[in-house]
Amino acid sequence: MVKIVEIVSEIEFVAHINEFKDCLMSQDHSDQKNLWFNIDVPKGHCIKSGDRVRVIIETLNP
Repeated sequence: MVKIVEIVSEIEFVAHINEFKDCLMSQDHSDQKNLWFNIDVPKGHCIKSGDRVRVIIETLNP
């Protein structure tokens, strides 16, 4: 596997989607170089604003 990008960022807020899932979000408008994320997670996660997320995107074919 070859890493394409790694995003490490604080969760800005947790949005209620429905009775099954929430959405972790970071949409920092202050620095246009920052990458945003929206990640759906199942209810019962205990995640809150200020927690950190690390996303690694890899490819099978370099």
